[in-house]
Amino acid sequence: MAASRKRKLCLSPLLCFLFYRICCTLDAVSAGEVENCIELRLGQYPFFLKNNLTINLFSMNGVSTKYGTLSLLFNTYKCDPPKINHTTQEPEDCSSVTANVPCFPAPNISCRDYKGTEINFNGSQIGFYKPIPCRNVNGYSYKVAVALSLFLGWLGADRFYLGYPALGLLKFCTVGFCGIGSLIDFMLISMQVVGPSDGSSYIVDYYGARLTRLCITNETYRKTQTYP
Repeated sequence: MAASRKRKLCLSPLLCFLFYRICCTLDAVSAGEVENCIELRLGQYPFFLKNNLTINLFSMNGVSTKYGTLSLLFNTYKCDPPKINHTTQEPEDCSSVTANVPCFPAPNISCRDYKGTEINFNGSQIGFYKPIPCRNVNGYSYKVAVALSLFLGWLGADRFYLGYPALGLLKFCTVGFCGIGSLIDFMLISMQVVGPSDGSSYIVDYYGARLTRLCITNETYRKTQTYP
């Protein structure tokens, strides 16, 4: 008896929460509110294949199969990967460290697209453009800089390449500060602490091993975790 009471007490908050979520969903649907497409949640779609059965995962009413009824969140979308420029290894429309990729709401979704037009989407129509970060580059290759620093760093070739002629000449005259300066520069360039003199970023393969500096400031500390 005591165990069954404990189970009921544990299940009661969960049932109340589920009932609240269902009521909120029904209210939103009955009110006919249409949100902007950019407010949709990120998800996987359009199809899930299992045992030769193709099931549309984004039917608002769910799909009945012999495995049961599937009912998932229908406010979802997917975005195309960015088109990468082979020379810069950044998105083609990168401007001011931001690029945009087209996003497609799932089938049977009604929302306002980037033009403000209300559309019932079929899965192949662009709903909005999502901004993604990119980097400004100016022709300086990370691989070339590391190679010059490793093999010709004692002659100052790495500093000349990155646009530091004074330091390059000083390294050339002192044979890389007797080798110590060459070793330090190699470590700094490899860790991308030292970059091009014009403030641009290295050209690194977009889907390759990129280094990202993590730091904590007042802004990042106060920023709350967001979920798609």
